[in-house]
Amino acid sequence: MDNDAKKIALRMIPYGIYVMTAEDDNGNVAAATVNWVTQTAFAPPLVVVGVKADSGAYSLIKETKTFALNMLGKGQQGAAFAFFKPAEKDGDTISGEAYHRGANGAPILGSAIASVECSVVEIVERGDHHIVIGEVTEASLNKAPEGRPDEAILEMKDLGDNVFYGG
Repeated sequence: MDNDAKKIALRMIPYGIYVMTAEDDNGNVAAATVNWVTQTAFAPPLVVVGVKADSGAYSLIKETKTFALNMLGKGQQGAAFAFFKPAEKDGDTISGEAYHRGANGAPILGSAIASVECSVVEIVERGDHHIVIGEVTEASLNKAPEGRPDEAILEMKDLGDNVFYGG
């Protein structure tokens, strides 16, 4: 296989930017910027997320069986970069972002334009990222998008010319 062609071809897949969060009963919190996300079913509403297998977020989500996907909007590059590294909880902030606990206990970022809370229904452990399948149990909209909802989301290409994932 031509590795350069593979890398370029796979980077042609567009990615939105999300912050996946979880919190256990002891107050341990995880938050990670993720971009391998898609809805996979309408009834019940299911989403799938690729999560780095050796990350703290994956460990906590596997333990709690719950998570939230916080949708970042255009202009929220700072929040995306804040969660590229391990999350730091300080009172009611995570890595400097205010949050509250959702109905399932997962952190909901106050600055996110929208969020969905999910219960884990299955995990597929393959490769260096595992696939977490979650059923959407709650949804909130903090800022109604103008125009198409899919145009409101921060995208990988918005993070700069040298930021890629995939390939």
